[in-house]
This record gives sequence, C-alpha cells and structure tokens, in this order.
Amino acid sequence: MAFITGAARAQGRAHAVRLAAEGADIIALDICAPVSDTLSYPPATPEDLAETVRLVEAQGRKVLAREVDIRDDPAVRQLVADGVEQFGRLDILVANAGVLGWGRVWELTDEQWDTVIGVNLTGTWRTLRATIPAIIEAGNGGSIVIVSSAAGVRATPGNGHYAASKYGLTALTNTLAIELGEYNIKVNSIHPYSVDTPMIEPEAMMEIFAKHPRFVHSFPPMPLQYKGFMTAEEVSDVVAWLAGDGSGTLSGTQINVDKGALKY
Repeated sequence: MAFITGAARAQGRAHAVRLAAEGADIIALDICAPVSDTLSYPPATPEDLAETVRLVEAQGRKVLAREVDIRDDPAVRQLVADGVEQFGRLDILVANAGVLGWGRVWELTDEQWDTVIGVNLTGTWRTLRATIPAIIEAGNGGSIVIVSSAAGVRATPGNGHYAASKYGLTALTNTLAIELGEYNIKVNSIHPYSVDTPMIEPEAMMEIFAKHPRFVHSFPPMPLQYKGFMTAEEVSDVVAWLAGDGSGTLSGTQINVDKGALKY
C-alpha cells in the first residue's frame, strides 16, 4: 500500500495512478483548498481528488482519499491509522505535497516564508513522522520517495524560500537513509525540473526575469526537451522505479529528473 500526499492532481495524481497500475492500493491526501493568499496559482479542488479516486479505481485498486492539510498533525496521523486498518500495512510513502511562491529573499513577507516552509518542509516532516512507524511495523522493508526539486540541489533566484525548503528535504532524505537502514527501508529524493503542472506559472516567471534578467541563467533549458515541459507521468516513471525492488541498492540518493538541465 502506498501513501501519497498532494494526490489530487499533477504529479501526485500521476504517482497514485502509476503505483496503482503496479499493484498498490492507495491512500491519497490533498488539502483541496487554498493554502495561503500569498500563492497566486489555483489550488486543487475536491473534484480533482475525486478524479484521482476514479483513475486509481480504474486500475482495479482500492483507494482511501481524504482532504487533509499535511501541516495538521492529528489529521495526518488519523489518515495513516485508518489506511493501515483498511489495507493491512503501509509499504510506500511518496511525500509529494508542496507549494511554490516567488520573491527575493529580503522582500518576502512572514506569511510567504511561513507558508512555503510550513507546507514543504514542516508538513513533509510531519508526514514522515506519521508514516514511518507504520512502514517499520509492516516489516517489509519499504520505500520512501521524497519529492524535492531542482531547487533542492541548485540556486534558484526569485524563490529562495522554496529552495530552502527543498534543500531541507534533501537533508531529511540523507538523514533518514541512515536512520532507517537497519529496517531495510530505502529513502531517496527526486528533483524534478520544468514539469507541466499548475504550480508552474510562466507569467510570474517572466515578470521576475523582466525585473532581474540575470536570474534567467539559473533556469536552463532541458537538453532532451529543449522547448517545453516534461509531463507528470514521466516523473512517475522514476517514482515507480524507486518504489519497487529494482532500485534496491539505492538509499540516500538524489535523482535529478531534469532531462539533463542541471548539467548546465
């Protein structure tokens, strides 16, 4: 059974559907509501989460879906408990939920900082804290995939709070790989770049680049997809591999899902 956060749409939905196709029952979590007025892109909706449920069930798997904020510790813990009761055990976590904002570091408001750090870093930590005991209890090894970002391995001017949160996830990944090794649980992070999701706001990026043209050099094109975004399903190919037995030699690894962009 796999627990996936941010599962209502985009990468989260793609990961849920792909793991269901691989044979996993799914716990699907998403807030399905606005996180903060400081975020300019539209949030996922209950209808989005319902579509994820439909798509998972179309793969012949069971799904427990719930509208939960990953910052809400009791609600996350309850969902894990309910999922284990319903499906028997927890084997896989895909910690995918996250938000993105823009602004130079010294010009960010407290709410901008607290929203991004609170969801991406603290919320993911709370998800890990709630799920790890159940994965250990299953006694089946298991796999944790933490969805960081290209911003978790390189500088991304214009969203330093986002980068700080994603670098934090890299540190959590590497620490947990050591801490959970004795339980045969592998922990890896993926670092997607330029994925076609509602979080990518070309207009907001162009506004930043127009004001600060030097920033554009930190956002290179992808050699294998020079003028476009990759799909969420392409990222899911990597997630499914990390969740399965074929990646059994990897733990504490950062995988750039970037079609070569981070080599610039």
